[in-house]
Amino acid sequence: MTLIFATHNPNKVKEIQGLVPNHIQIKSLSDMNYHEEIIEDGDTIEANARIKAEAVSKLFNLPCFADDTGLEVKVLDGKPGVKSARYAGEQKSDEANKLKLLKELENKEDRSAQFKTVIVFKDGAQDREFTGICKGEITQVPAGNAGFGYDPIFKPSGYSKTFAEMPASEKNKISHRGLAFQKLIEFLKA
Repeated sequence: MTLIFATHNPNKVKEIQGLVPNHIQIKSLSDMNYHEEIIEDGDTIEANARIKAEAVSKLFNLPCFADDTGLEVKVLDGKPGVKSARYAGEQKSDEANKLKLLKELENKEDRSAQFKTVIVFKDGAQDREFTGICKGEITQVPAGNAGFGYDPIFKPSGYSKTFAEMPASEKNKISHRGLAFQKLIEFLKA
């Protein structure tokens, strides 16, 4: 089975490929020679995943899925949320986003947060949504070199290290994206 993953993000593709059974081949938008950016102007994580999945489904008429992820910080009323990738501006800088978030959390005692991923799957006949949530907290300082985005400042509940300090195999078992994708895989197997 070939599935198109509605992303240009090589980090997401690499992360997902580590979770895929051998009989499922994942192709990114770059693999499909599609280099345009799909405008994500939804008000929610769910809406943005749906926008991307619908666009890719129309473009290629093949089974596809799209995801959107947000980091939701309790004391910031769920921000950065749907704006996580562009929190510090349209340039989509991981470093600027982390620094802005850490600055906003200075002197805040409650640093609880959660990552939320929503995957929308479309194959012409079916349209399904899968959600994965990983609860944790924002650390005082970045730690680790693995992963991407907010990984160096997010420590999942029950763990003493950040996502960026974990090997991909460990992170994929507990991460928001890993949990949502496992639900998609179970659905595809059934």
